[in-house]
Amino acid sequence: MSAPQAAARPYATLLAKGEDRKQRILAVAERLLARNGWRNTSLAQIAREAGVTPAGLLHHFESKEQLLNAVLDARDLDDDLHADRTGDLVAEICRVAERFHRAPELVGTFTVLLVENISPDAPLHDRLKVRQQEAVDIVAGLIGRAQDKGRYRNDFDPSAKAVEILAFVNGMETAWLLDPSIPLVEVFKGYAEMLARDFMPVDRSMR
Repeated sequence: MSAPQAAARPYATLLAKGEDRKQRILAVAERLLARNGWRNTSLAQIAREAGVTPAGLLHHFESKEQLLNAVLDARDLDDDLHADRTGDLVAEICRVAERFHRAPELVGTFTVLLVENISPDAPLHDRLKVRQQEAVDIVAGLIGRAQDKGRYRNDFDPSAKAVEILAFVNGMETAWLLDPSIPLVEVFKGYAEMLARDFMPVDRSMR
């Protein structure tokens, strides 16, 4: 058994190095895309700053569009790992501020890509549109379930409120990129508390 294990180690090392290189390319892409946008960022620039050849980059990402989608995958993975999509909506909104400190590059990249792909013929337009609707459905689901349990008043449309909440989050990301000194924790906490008061059933709010 020892010989096969020994033979496997160099291959495992190559895989590890390849994954490190791939993550380095992604990190550089996030930084350049956030700063320059996808139209003004070439694969050659990314390869140069990542310390790989253009051919080495294409080994991991066959096209610019594939790399852009990989950057969005990284943002989605971050959301998946840190968001509780079955928990309390107000508490989750308070936690959104954590993302700005945990993954600032993803915040910047996502905001730039979102703006640059508004046009229907942009490469990420369809994916971002589907992503937006999925996010609306998730937030609306949290609101609707709380309404069913009597925790939130039921005289408003969950989907319309979900669009408003996501617009606030996206707007805050843009505002923070313009002014990183914004007290994010306080702003998100204040917005969440306002929602909690607004959502409260009338009989409870009168107490």
